[in-house]
Amino acid sequence: MTVRAVVNGIGHYLPDRIVPNSAFEKTLDTTDEWIRTRSGIERRHFAAEGQTTSDLAVRAAQNALDNVGLKADDLDALIVATSTPDLTFPSVATMVQQKLGMTRGFGFDVQAVCAGFIFALTNANALIVSGQAKRVMVIGAETFSRIMDWTDRSTCVLFGDGAGALILEAQDGNGKSDDRGILSADINSDGRYRDMLYVDGGVSSTGTSGKLRMQGNPLFRQAVEKLTSTAETALEKAGLASTEVDWIVPHQANIRIIQGTAKKMGVSMDHVIVTVQDHGNTSAASIPLAMSVGVAEGRIKVGDLLVSEAIGGGLAWGAVVLRW
Repeated sequence: MTVRAVVNGIGHYLPDRIVPNSAFEKTLDTTDEWIRTRSGIERRHFAAEGQTTSDLAVRAAQNALDNVGLKADDLDALIVATSTPDLTFPSVATMVQQKLGMTRGFGFDVQAVCAGFIFALTNANALIVSGQAKRVMVIGAETFSRIMDWTDRSTCVLFGDGAGALILEAQDGNGKSDDRGILSADINSDGRYRDMLYVDGGVSSTGTSGKLRMQGNPLFRQAVEKLTSTAETALEKAGLASTEVDWIVPHQANIRIIQGTAKKMGVSMDHVIVTVQDHGNTSAASIPLAMSVGVAEGRIKVGDLLVSEAIGGGLAWGAVVLRW
């Protein structure tokens, strides 16, 4: 028998404040049409004043627990993927533990920017397969509105805040590609591309949180190439082909990147979960948010084969193949 990390429970949370594209027309040289055409984004959610990343993460986590009737102490581990923590330390994961009332197990953060959830899933899978944990919650949570330069129309209109949570638990499989759970993963990074997407602040450099900076066009070209490659590599590792995929659940950064990647993989957009129009780019939160919406809408069903891929600052990128 083969141990698999199988999805058992999912949930998400979005802040109450919804910001349409038209809101930016008052302060920037931009329009709703300009933003929609270049990104596919129509609106996004922003956290309220005083609302932190851990606050969003807790709401998503509780929704995931409620989804399957579990309590926080039923978890062995909790991993939070985020680039916008409440504090330099302790980790957001330990804050979520405390707020959920989780008194056992362990928690830690993973920082791989927009690819963070893929890296966190890979870590959770390794913990389960190695026997270190039997039930792991993986959360992607971000408050990117805190690191925006509101004078930069090329970046500040693209991002939003939110959180999504997934519960993985150990189950026996037969070791074949028809098993439920995570079937394969592929993760990568290359620091030579750092300047394409970064934040110009930090504890040991400026002593400030800094603001997000991005080179849009070069990043777009890297994204389509690397997302396609990592997805195909992950499928090959699982012994599967793109023709067998029921759903691509991609990082929701830009509709043109999503469309370009699906086209190169030979997958129809009818088989792609798209939420970028409603959420914007929520970085590490975007994949679990999209998964949760896909399940809530009845599209993602037990037994479906999913491929999720993401790329973020670093550059860091990767993909996970899982059967729901």
